[in-house]
Amino acid sequence: MVKLNKIYTRTGDNGTTGLGSGERRLKSDVRVDAYGTVDEANSCIGLARLYTAEAHAEIDAMLGRIQNDLFDLGADLAMPDTGKPLGYEPLRIVAAQVERVERDIDALNANLDPLRSFVLPGGSPAAAALHIARTVARRAERLMVELAQKQGEHVNPEGLKYINRASDFLFVAARAVNDNGKADVLWVPGKNR
Repeated sequence: MVKLNKIYTRTGDNGTTGLGSGERRLKSDVRVDAYGTVDEANSCIGLARLYTAEAHAEIDAMLGRIQNDLFDLGADLAMPDTGKPLGYEPLRIVAAQVERVERDIDALNANLDPLRSFVLPGGSPAAAALHIARTVARRAERLMVELAQKQGEHVNPEGLKYINRASDFLFVAARAVNDNGKADVLWVPGKNR
């Protein structure tokens, strides 16, 4: 169990932070940026849940599960796989978490009107908040891909799949809270020329 007695430690005052392995990295390091952006996406989902808690209970429960999984993903990213024995099993995203999000996407998508155009972020407050969370999740995904390309770095492939599915889920959920797509704001190419 995690226990935090003191919030400030002063160890990061020099611009570094500690990974789960104890290794110090600059706060601008792409690994730190990746799990920080996962945390940002999680915070955006927390905001979106202010709008889904009562009106969309099923979606809200799905979002709650994703929030918990995003903490798992952050822990996964904060503990680099060095190939060295640790003496314990670090927390990693697993295929079952990805599969659960896929089932949730399929369940929501079954009720949606087919898309006729790209969707502009908006419609209802819940949808707008979910679209913000989606774009932040996509940024986290881009950072994780960048990290995976760096020599000497490793990113859990299931973690990459998870963040990709999570952003897909957020898109579908935004449409679902927009009256199953009926209240989507559609892009009209060249409308304002």
